[in-house]
Amino acid sequence: LHRSLKELYLTPGSRMEAAVRGYRADVLRQDLVVEIQASPLGAISRKIADLVKHHRVLIVKPIARRKTLLRKSDPKGDWDVRRLSPKRGKLIDVFDDLVRFTRVFPHPNLAIEVVLVDEEELRLSKRRHRFRRPDFRVHDRRLTAIVARHRLATAADLLSLLPTGLPGSFTTDVLAKHLGSPAWFARRVAYTLRHCGAARMTGKQGNRLIYELEQACRGDSEMMVAC
Repeated sequence: LHRSLKELYLTPGSRMEAAVRGYRADVLRQDLVVEIQASPLGAISRKIADLVKHHRVLIVKPIARRKTLLRKSDPKGDWDVRRLSPKRGKLIDVFDDLVRFTRVFPHPNLAIEVVLVDEEELRLSKRRHRFRRPDFRVHDRRLTAIVARHRLATAADLLSLLPTGLPGSFTTDVLAKHLGSPAWFARRVAYTLRHCGAARMTGKQGNRLIYELEQACRGDSEMMVAC
């Protein structure tokens, strides 16, 4: 998956695995650093915070819409055991990562391209040593299709991921209902919107915080939709 995405973002004259200010860039296209990040964004927050001081940076964040799980019935055989994972990813799932990336995003030199993909996950069986620990390890992830891409560069771009019909003032309970998500995920979305400058806290309703979308961001988001 990582290698396939790197090749996708290569252009004539660009370099893979290039050294940039003491870091290793997945792809360097003149002054643009392209970083493929299938792992959590928080793991590269320090690296990106340093790079955006001197370079334009594009983070490519894949999210699996559909994942096919492959195993071997014989350790020395082919990947012959196949099943479809019940989990389905959506573009809005990027908030699960952004909640730990708000000190870096948004930034004038930074953009995040969320890539919705279909993939195969190759799993090798292992002995489970502790309760609730997985009985496998991931050997590799293979890209099978790119379904959609969505670029985030400003706080207003975050609003384009939200469902329509969200009221001007809302609590995380209301947000969870509109998202069709658990309350814990809605809290992460609200935290991210607030700390990225797309929403602000205006009061409390009982023990629930009340949020309001920033008007400047709301206007920018509506203009982008109209265009």
